Parts: sequence; structure tokens; C-alpha cells
Amino acid sequence: MKKGCMIGLGVAGILILAIVMIGGWVLSYYNQMVSSKETVTSTWAQVENQLQRRADLIPNLVNATKGYMKHESQIFIQIAEARAKLAGAQTIGEKIKAYTGMECALSRLLVIVERYPDLKANQSFARLMDELAGTENRISVERKRYNETVREYNVLIKRIPGIFFAGIFGFKESPYFEIEEKAKAVPKVEF
Repeated sequence: MKKGCMIGLGVAGILILAIVMIGGWVLSYYNQMVSSKETVTSTWAQVENQLQRRADLIPNLVNATKGYMKHESQIFIQIAEARAKLAGAQTIGEKIKAYTGMECALSRLLVIVERYPDLKANQSFARLMDELAGTENRISVERKRYNETVREYNVLIKRIPGIFFAGIFGFKESPYFEIEEKAKAVPKVEF
């Protein structure tokens, strides 16, 4: 009886050890997914920070150009509409789409500006364009970091065993910050 009791305790000990090890492994993987998701959220905040900087510069740029471009009112309407969509965006996907619309309107404005050499020589406009160019570079860097972080997170939750744990714990795929096809087209400006 003593020998059977010892074997039973040994098996129970092994089972308890196995359960603890599996529980630790699941907990470790869960913590890794949480950390990765928080990194995605943090890098998205940096993207938004730079995009907000651009959005704050645009009204100043528009004001600097309005006096020169009175008959180009359509572009100012498009910029205003893009900013309104941006303000109303709630999800990351909606925000990405709104920022893409803002980029399209802004690129059209910059193409139109090429027709106004006096405007390009204006010191205030030149300073704003320099700030905007710097901001665009920062946005590019932050978008790249965000997409890299999203890739790492999405790979983590799509690989085995992450796909099982992601489903159990409710982790969902994060969207990439991609440019829409219409935004890739070169703006057409007619004279």
C-alpha cells in the first residue's frame, strides 16, 4: 500500500508540475501579446501626434495662400472637408482613411502653389512649408515604426500557438497604415 501511495503522489506531483508549467507558459504568452498590443497603441499615438502637428500647420498654410489664390477656392473646401472627416474619425481605420484624404488635399494644394511664384517667395509661406516638410518626414518615420510594430504584433497573434490564445483572450489583428490607391495617383491640376 505504501508503494502504491508513493506512486500516486509521484504522478500527482508530475501532473501538478505539468499544470504549473503549462499555466506559466500560457501566462507568459498572454503577457507577450499584451506588451505587443500596447507597443502598437503607443506607436499609433506617435503617428497621431505627428499627424496632429500637420493638421495644426495646415490652417496657417491655407491662410498664407488664400490671398494669392482667391480663385482656387475648391482646394480650400477640400482641405476643410478633409479636416472635418479627420475630426470625426473614431477608429484607427477611419483615422487612417481621413489622414489619407488630408494628404490628397494637401498634395493638390502644393501642386497648385507651383503656379504662384510670388507665394513661394513669401517668407511666412516658406517657413510654413519648411515646417510642413519636416512634419511630413516625421510622419513617414512614425508610420514606418507603426507598421513594423503592427507586423510584429500580427505575426505574434497569427502564429501557432498565438492564434489560439488570441482567440481565447480576444486579441484582434491591428490594421496597417497604408495609402489608398486613389492617394497614390498624381494630382491633376487643370489651368
